[in-house]
Amino acid sequence: MSQHSSSNGSKHWLWLLLIPFVAVLWVPWYNSVEPQLGGFPFFYWYQLAWVLISAVLTALVYFKTKPKNNAGDAR
Repeated sequence: MSQHSSSNGSKHWLWLLLIPFVAVLWVPWYNSVEPQLGGFPFFYWYQLAWVLISAVLTALVYFKTKPKNNAGDAR
């Protein structure tokens, strides 16, 4: 069984995953109607924006932390 060694510091990218968690966890901060965007209250479009931001951050963390395949590895 071969183990992929990650480059030094790649685990630090995982801290980015806490940003969406904290941003959506504290509901009183965004529990309001104003400002509206396209007729949607702030409460809803804030959460929808974080769905998109979370997808981008998750993809970034994935690509920065995935192990690199060596040409000599046979699977």
